[in-house]
Amino acid sequence: MILNKTLRLLLPLLGSSLLASAQLMQPKATFTRADSLRGGQPAERTCYDINYYHLDVKLDVANKAISGSNLFRFTAMRDFTRLQFDLFANLTVEKVEYRGRPVPFTREANAVFVTFPQAIKQGSHDEFTVTYSGQPTVAKKAPWDGGLVFTQDAAGQPFVASACQGVGASIWWPTKDQQADEVDSMLISIAVPKGLKDVSNGRLRGTAKLPGGYTRYDWVVSNPINNYDVALNVGNYVHFNDVYQGEAGPLTLDYWVLPENLAKAKTQFAANVKPMLKSMEYWFGPYPFYKDGYKLVDAPHLGMEHQSAVAYGNKYQNGYLGRDRSGTGWGDKFDFIIIHESGHEWFGNNITTKDIADMWVHESFTCYSEGLFVESQYGKQAGQEYLHGQRRNIQNDGPIIGPYGVNKEGSGDMYDKGASMLNMLRTAINDDAKWRGILRGLSRTFYHQTVTGQQVIEYINREAGHDFSKVFAQYLQHGSLPILEMRVEK
Repeated sequence: MILNKTLRLLLPLLGSSLLASAQLMQPKATFTRADSLRGGQPAERTCYDINYYHLDVKLDVANKAISGSNLFRFTAMRDFTRLQFDLFANLTVEKVEYRGRPVPFTREANAVFVTFPQAIKQGSHDEFTVTYSGQPTVAKKAPWDGGLVFTQDAAGQPFVASACQGVGASIWWPTKDQQADEVDSMLISIAVPKGLKDVSNGRLRGTAKLPGGYTRYDWVVSNPINNYDVALNVGNYVHFNDVYQGEAGPLTLDYWVLPENLAKAKTQFAANVKPMLKSMEYWFGPYPFYKDGYKLVDAPHLGMEHQSAVAYGNKYQNGYLGRDRSGTGWGDKFDFIIIHESGHEWFGNNITTKDIADMWVHESFTCYSEGLFVESQYGKQAGQEYLHGQRRNIQNDGPIIGPYGVNKEGSGDMYDKGASMLNMLRTAINDDAKWRGILRGLSRTFYHQTVTGQQVIEYINREAGHDFSKVFAQYLQHGSLPILEMRVEK
């Protein structure tokens, strides 16, 4: 006789049987030409490699408006006469200048196409400048529904910040808005009204007084940076600093907070930042941006992994707005936003996926880093309890990998389910020294690079000495729990 049994497994390691899972039925997503322009790799994008930006803008806080320019310096990857950059259609491109003269451009949705007077030859280095103005989209629920946030601090002073992951940096500044091509370095110049300061990425090079009571803050970013990390944070900030003696030497720690938060910030940051850096450097290797330093910046939203200027809005309390996401008690012992968003400096900022569809590389590893932090502080058993507790957040509502080429993420299970998947791999490898070597090797091998999810999978398989491809396929490509079908013949 043949006996059929069906067994649901939460965390299987069973080779080919993994692919026998049933998939949740979901309506098929539809995408538009605008989605392809935003998320795709047409010739007008791949024809040039962006090397340097100088973003130079003035923020009119009273009118929630912005104006200024962005200089694009690039290398031609092939001969071309036409290229694409991106800027949301509610913002006006006033002119595009090339070699001191205006050149024609056209719009399609949020894409802008520039036509040059003669072919730009492969290998040549060139530049153009975009001048623009308008009222950027105001975020409805930052950081998830992005744009600029305009609010006030406790003293009634303006408090403004950008948060644009997912929707794209072109919601507030003209850029080649794709993750596949990170700019190598940039200068960020933000002019703000009297009495306010701007804190952006990198290091403060200087300030300049401008007409009308404005002050310009010039920030130099020396490392490659993805578009959505480029940030403005404007407020009546006060500053204090510290130094961490890390694996690569002294790392500057700069903290920019509102005056009413100064005392709380000194206590909360001291309790979390250096232990976080010690844990992350142990597991993932040296902090990737020593040249640009590490900053925490008060923000009028929950938080975001803005490179070298991590936005902080967790209200100076432990947990996730005071709540332990794991339900184990371990999540009450650290500030979730400091640990999680800083973890993105390794996965998301140092290693950035070429397509947002592979965002699991950012979020799975960073969510996993929370458990590693708990382990570093309280022991392996505590770390495992925290990671196991996170499973209660898993929805199994769709594939973690999204559709490619249309700027679409996969399921939010990329966080907790992705972290559980990585923890399962550690268990399967059963060699903590090797596992730590794999994690540190990822940071070293893909240092300051954009990658595909497949590259990460292949690296782990190679270094582990075992092919986990079907495990990755099950948990990343399928939303439902796997089903093991067994046949026993007698």
